Amino acid sequence: MSVEIWLAYVVAAIVFSFAPGSGTINSISNGMVYGWRKSLASIVGLQLGMAVHIVLVGVGLGALVAQSVVAFTLIKWIGAAYLIWLGIQKWREHNALSIENVDKSVTAGCLFRRAVLVNLTNPKTIVFLVALFPQFINATQPQLPQLLILGGTTLIIDASVMLFYVSLASRFTHYIRSATVMTRLNRIFGSMFIGCGALLALARA
Repeated sequence: MSVEIWLAYVVAAIVFSFAPGSGTINSISNGMVYGWRKSLASIVGLQLGMAVHIVLVGVGLGALVAQSVVAFTLIKWIGAAYLIWLGIQKWREHNALSIENVDKSVTAGCLFRRAVLVNLTNPKTIVFLVALFPQFINATQPQLPQLLILGGTTLIIDASVMLFYVSLASRFTHYIRSATVMTRLNRIFGSMFIGCGALLALARA
């Protein structure tokens, strides 16, 4: 994998991690309620859940490439279209965070287990990885090194972004809870998803 391809993936992974989703909501909510120190356990849990999805996606894509490069290329096109569709959905989302009736006495271990389940039970995570990974994988080169690089990069970036959200939420609780702020974030990252999907599609035209 070239440095240029990896840097392009870094940008895509940053957009993916910053975009409001279940992991983001979990991190912000924990930061607001429990503070950043206690919420570190939830960040680790999110990454464990993400790692499971990465392994599943890697195994599936590796098998697909072994069977048919044409099918793998088709997945790339579908993935680019999905990114555009996801961006449109993000643009249309209107939500706000709520921390009412939250039990503030839960342990770090409980936050960890909850976070693992948040990512494990979120089908959007694995669908997104299936859409994103093939855009940066060369089907004619060994798959395992590429998948290890992409997977490791994803986990490091996502953990860093979740730490940022937790720290931010612990300091600016009332601001982040605003529905207006969340709507603006959705539209910003929705636009980025649409742009990424369009660029990837045009690059193959």
